[in-house]
Amino acid sequence: MPNLRFTFVKSPVWGKTAEQLQHDVIQGVDPVTGKPVMQEIVDELTTPLSPEDSITRTIPQSAGPDRFGPDDAESLQRIFMEKRMTDYLPIVLPTEERVEAMLKGTSRKPDEVAGHMSPTPGVYENWSYTVRQIAVNAVMAGADPQYFPVILAIAAAGTEAISSSDNSFANAVVINGPIRDQIGLNYDIGALGPFSHANATIGRSYTLLSINGGNCGKVGETYMGVIGNPMNYANIIIAENEKLSPWQPFSVRHGHKPEESVVSVFQGWGLVSAKNSKYAVWSRDMNFAQELKNIANDQDQLFGIVAVLSPAVADYVKSEGYDSVEKLTDFLYQSQDESTPHFRSKAQINILVTGSSNNLYWDYGGMFLARSVSVDEWR
Repeated sequence: MPNLRFTFVKSPVWGKTAEQLQHDVIQGVDPVTGKPVMQEIVDELTTPLSPEDSITRTIPQSAGPDRFGPDDAESLQRIFMEKRMTDYLPIVLPTEERVEAMLKGTSRKPDEVAGHMSPTPGVYENWSYTVRQIAVNAVMAGADPQYFPVILAIAAAGTEAISSSDNSFANAVVINGPIRDQIGLNYDIGALGPFSHANATIGRSYTLLSINGGNCGKVGETYMGVIGNPMNYANIIIAENEKLSPWQPFSVRHGHKPEESVVSVFQGWGLVSAKNSKYAVWSRDMNFAQELKNIANDQDQLFGIVAVLSPAVADYVKSEGYDSVEKLTDFLYQSQDESTPHFRSKAQINILVTGSSNNLYWDYGGMFLARSVSVDEWR
């Protein structure tokens, strides 16, 4: 519909009394056109269609040109920013030679369609992307070719790193298996910080692919986050510390083999320190399982909870009688009085272990598992 008819109302509309809604919305004016809302709705519904309105057609979607012409590096950096193809940090210019080098990190053909993505599935049209297009974004992010199978697996998941929601969501990627050591992912001191080339550039590749391959992050068009989220820069990359974890790796608990390398993509609000919770306790006598339950039961049922424990905290929880994540999940699943489940399902509870053991520290957040993909399929 070439001239689809809209009426806009003053937002947000939730959190208001009936009287406020009556005054601000029903009797208010369209903040775009300045016309009374109800009169505009009546007019839009009753005005006959024009001849142009009766013509149906599709609007072609394009991720832009495949190549830019020769230019100096400074001008090319500016072009990429002006066309909103970056995260506004300097990029590695994706020359033919660099892209070809990246493609050597996989046995897949460059023109193979590796996945598709949209800013919000079901609302925006999916854009598809090829292995070569993913390689371009991996080069821009500064990734090494040996990281490319992980980036391809994330791309194959098809879960956008930058949602159009005005809630300012964040994403996380959990990485398990031999690939962690093969490419030097950090799962020790500073595991979630900017202290590893692999962690940082894999996360940034995910953001840039979402922008250029998934039509995400166009402010005012496909991105409406009210205050934004700094985690969107490089997302949250979590390589599990399988060596020091007292439990099975996350991927194994979800049906994958121990020798298989796997990425698992999460979406939600992001992560914060457990000390940020009113239920946090730092004392001589700790009961981490109960503290975790207090915090978990304080989360709503929209996304559930992800708990990222340091190995030392995980060991404490195990010593409290939880020798398996399944047993811990059963404990967290129930409400505080144990009478009813707090979460809709046990799948809403996800426990991860990473980092070092030099302190008793852990993070948590409302996030849910979107999809897991084998990295080995993309080598």
